[in-house]
Amino acid sequence: MWRSLASNMLTFLIVALFLLVGVVLWGQSQYRAEGPLTDAICLRVDRGSNMGVVSRSLEEQGAVTDSLIFRLGADYTDKTGQLKAGSFLIRPGASMEQIVDQLTRGGASTCGTEIVYRVGVTSTEAQVRELDPATDKFVERAAFDPTVDEAPEAYVEKRSMADTRYRISLAEGVTSWQVVEALKAIDALTGEVAEIPAEGTLAPDSYEIVAGAERSAILARMQELQTLRINAVWESRPEGISLASPEEMLILASIIEKETGVPEERGQVASVFINRLKQGMRLQTDPTVIYGITKGQGVLGRGLRQSELRGQTPWNTYVIDGLPPTPIANPGLASLEAAVAPDETDFVFFVADGTGGHAFATTLEEHNRNVAKWREIEANQSNN
Repeated sequence: MWRSLASNMLTFLIVALFLLVGVVLWGQSQYRAEGPLTDAICLRVDRGSNMGVVSRSLEEQGAVTDSLIFRLGADYTDKTGQLKAGSFLIRPGASMEQIVDQLTRGGASTCGTEIVYRVGVTSTEAQVRELDPATDKFVERAAFDPTVDEAPEAYVEKRSMADTRYRISLAEGVTSWQVVEALKAIDALTGEVAEIPAEGTLAPDSYEIVAGAERSAILARMQELQTLRINAVWESRPEGISLASPEEMLILASIIEKETGVPEERGQVASVFINRLKQGMRLQTDPTVIYGITKGQGVLGRGLRQSELRGQTPWNTYVIDGLPPTPIANPGLASLEAAVAPDETDFVFFVADGTGGHAFATTLEEHNRNVAKWREIEANQSNN
């Protein structure tokens, strides 16, 4: 009898073990299998939340088939305690394993709200944007100029949320004064700015920041990146260029940046100035005259007067020979590269052509014809 009972018990244990193994294997396959989600969702994980709350939210939104398997899988892989707060873009078909990895890996949120501070040549704009999971594109919810406008309600609301992301986008051609004034107006930053960085030493780019970051630290990042770019471009310069130093390259690049907003023209504009320098001609470029008037503090907002074109300032390339003493803006990488590797042309003149670009010329006669065309375009525009 005891032998029969023992035999039956052993059989039961073996069957139970096989069933347990089967259940575990099935659970593992479910944990790693493609998920049921058909449309992307943005999952928000609040600070202090736990894997149980998250698993139920995922099940309610149709991202996982079984919240229990999700929690057990997270426990089994020792990731339950690594849950991060933030907003996470869960893509269609994501497995439970992939979702757990995404929620515990850390780093910046992948969806939700971001506030972008765009520092431009003529204005600064704060944009509140939200990622639409269905299209994987950001939708603008509010925009205002933080230097002059009161913050809208949408901005105030998103500024109070812990998972809101922040970014500063610096346009090519902004001056250092403009950058500092914009940073002062960004309430997500802290600290004072001791002095305005030297013109040309800030790299136009997009910078991820965190709320509470020091303004001086952001400026230091911009300076570090620009230094790296200047050194890299100067080291890779071709032989025989007419620029004598990285400083001259930076000055010329800033003029190129202010002269054209058409990327394809940078090499041609650079060739005009290089050709003029080689021939001993004055650069005669309006942006340098404007900088001599404003010192980079704001926008002139009107056309230049003849008296200003003849005015004596260190930057007025109508009256000085060669390059001005300092950059007139913060140039981007493409303008730095154009300064040391201009197009090979005979151009020594250019003027606006009415399309946003320029008409280039090798002779004064040709240039005068281009100028006449531009004057005609200006007259037609003023009459319309």
